[in-house]
Amino acid sequence: MMPVFYPGPQWKIFNKDKQSVLAQKAEVADSFLSRLCGLIPRKELRSEEGLIITRCNSIHMLFMRFAIDAVFVDKNHIVVGVVKNIHPYRFSRMFWSASYCIEVPPGTIDATRTEPQDCLEFFVQKSS
Repeated sequence: MMPVFYPGPQWKIFNKDKQSVLAQKAEVADSFLSRLCGLIPRKELRSEEGLIITRCNSIHMLFMRFAIDAVFVDKNHIVVGVVKNIHPYRFSRMFWSASYCIEVPPGTIDATRTEPQDCLEFFVQKSS
């Protein structure tokens, strides 16, 4: 089943297989412009933050100011690829079976032990 992300709320991303949290506050990039720009306007990505880019099987780092980790996930929430510490002005490879990409701070993939075949869960964070 294709995941449905609602822009606006923040999402908690949990790795079921490793019992670890990839992001406490992930936002969604679902429009053409938000997907194209991604994190470009940002100066940093804090340790608890992330960005879910829908309809995405590769990323570019053009005009970025900082490195990130990228987790590529299929329509069943299964990790199909990871790219660690990708730097500005680089391109990721294509992950043909990916439906979306999760961008997180560098070191998150190692810290959460996330790897291909892991299953992820998503929870809407309640507003305070």
